[in-house]
Amino acid sequence: MNFKIEEYISSKRQLVDKRLEKIFQAGNKKQSKLKESIRYSLLASGKRLRPVLCLASCETFGGRTSQALPVACAIEMIHTYSLIHDDLPSMDNDNLRRGVPTNHKVFGESAAILAGDALLTDSFNLIIKEGIKKEISSDKICELIATLSNAAGSAGMVEGQAIDLEFGSKKNVSPDDLKKLHSLKTGALISASAVSGAVVAGAKKDEIKHLKKFSDSIGLAFQIKDDLIDDTGAGKTGKSGGSDKKNKKSTYLTVLGEEKSLKLIDNLTTKSNGYLDRIDRDTSILKELANYLGKRNR
Repeated sequence: MNFKIEEYISSKRQLVDKRLEKIFQAGNKKQSKLKESIRYSLLASGKRLRPVLCLASCETFGGRTSQALPVACAIEMIHTYSLIHDDLPSMDNDNLRRGVPTNHKVFGESAAILAGDALLTDSFNLIIKEGIKKEISSDKICELIATLSNAAGSAGMVEGQAIDLEFGSKKNVSPDDLKKLHSLKTGALISASAVSGAVVAGAKKDEIKHLKKFSDSIGLAFQIKDDLIDDTGAGKTGKSGGSDKKNKKSTYLTVLGEEKSLKLIDNLTTKSNGYLDRIDRDTSILKELANYLGKRNR
């Protein structure tokens, strides 16, 4: 098989980067501080795994990449908003993100908050505006907004961040506690990314049901792998290496240990691919993505 998942991810990432640059182009006039702050974080060298997952899902179910691209960009905007806010002094208080100083370190705390607010709000406007241009039906647009707002709000990422802050002072965090935390903070948007691509392509309800279970599993595997990578040192994730240890956070590594964490990643990946086997489509790209997420080193 000549297919290489790294090349696939790179090609899709370039599509997303090019479109984001066009949406948030600098122009000839001097930019406001807000727009500079937005561009600084959004156009930094991110992995773009969530938008790539959206595009791969759309292709799997017979959709066109061009239709899903605005949705993929909106997902990256939501993800970037969450990173900007998570890095704030009142949250995780991080100094490095995507290999550069965090937004609030460069532009100040108030500008960082507003940049995150703008990215979240503008993401939904992008889906509506570009969705109409791409002839996505109003029903699908509503479903996309419902899916992503649910993943980003109090039923998803925001609740996950609240739990994360609560666990900061909690001892004896259990594996179930961590599963709940990361299923919301990280997994919710990963799952919504896959589902959104399928919605654009017009996947059937039972297909989306299996896809949701697939993406829930890879979302958790992704976070466990992140915990392991964070412990290995700076540079690999673009964040300050060992930040979890420095902040005395409970992670899968501290709760389960490395060996059990690696085994859990393998089990979750196998489980996720099993859900794809229930879908009567060529799901090979999604399987390759699942395997990649569990074995990556950055």
